[in-house]
Amino acid sequence: MNFELNKIIRNNIQKLQPYSSAREDFTGKSDIFLDANENPFNNGINRYPDPFQSELKKQISEIKNIETEKIFLGNGSDEVLDLAMRIFCEPITDNIIICPPTYGMYKVLADINNIDAKEVLLNSDFSLNTENIVKTCNRNTKMIILCSPNNPTGNSIPKKDIEFLLNSTSSIVLVDEAYIDFSDKESAVNLIDKYPNLIVSQTLSKAYGMAGLRVGLAFAQRSIVDVFNKVKPPYNINTLSQEKALETLLQEGNYTEKLTKIKQQKQVLINALENISFIKNIYPSDANFLLVKFENAKKLYSYLLKQGIVVRDRSNQPLCEECLRITVGTERENKILIEKLKEY
Repeated sequence: MNFELNKIIRNNIQKLQPYSSAREDFTGKSDIFLDANENPFNNGINRYPDPFQSELKKQISEIKNIETEKIFLGNGSDEVLDLAMRIFCEPITDNIIICPPTYGMYKVLADINNIDAKEVLLNSDFSLNTENIVKTCNRNTKMIILCSPNNPTGNSIPKKDIEFLLNSTSSIVLVDEAYIDFSDKESAVNLIDKYPNLIVSQTLSKAYGMAGLRVGLAFAQRSIVDVFNKVKPPYNINTLSQEKALETLLQEGNYTEKLTKIKQQKQVLINALENISFIKNIYPSDANFLLVKFENAKKLYSYLLKQGIVVRDRSNQPLCEECLRITVGTERENKILIEKLKEY
């Protein structure tokens, strides 16, 4: 692998003179702020937010054991993905590689940015076809996006496969770890210092229960984080999201308790599903959901909707024929689901 960051960043991004906001020009303490054309009457949200989310990053740094300089925060993980495509991929010319079945926004964002998304299907056991990925790469392949644990299949990508791709290509390898907090597998964040072409994205939406705040995380070497900060909108994380996220992260006991309950309920759900005759397969999952194969997924999906239960029909995805994706709910929600399945 011969990776040079400057050779993979788009020319216009390298030349870009970033917007300098008022809160970047002055970062100290003062009694009177007359620099940002804000409404001067205090209501808690009349001032612009910290453009670099310093306090929130400090707390994330402690939790994730990574320096703040290697952390970027986006308006959800989708902004992280979108910015990565805009930084590294020239529209029309460049391409990315994705591995279906996987998170659908990768393809959507590529289409929005006019970037070709080359698809290398997972193997039948949902493992990566690493050799095929490398063969599919060409000089215009700027990014390989991997989801681990993968959505909708729930399985994790072995560290050796990620390192193989990092060593075998000169592309950015972006590992989307939205569900990593539910997994017992090691995070790819531990590889950041070793590989300059690695970006790991995570989120506060899932295990931390903050989907409504839209706070996505990205970890990479400082040189990459600096480019993200150069390109991002100046105030991409609003004040309320920063404050509520920090408040919630400080309640570590609450996070641990909820995470434990979700893992316990997942096993309860698996045990119950194993005794239902029309279920053909329950795929192993490191996430907070199960991919389950039924005899007639669409018919069952419609039945559950009539019972007031919403699951996700994934049967139109490659390798996921007749499959529904079921999120682990509360004890009460899971009991109702099992009861309705047994009635069906």
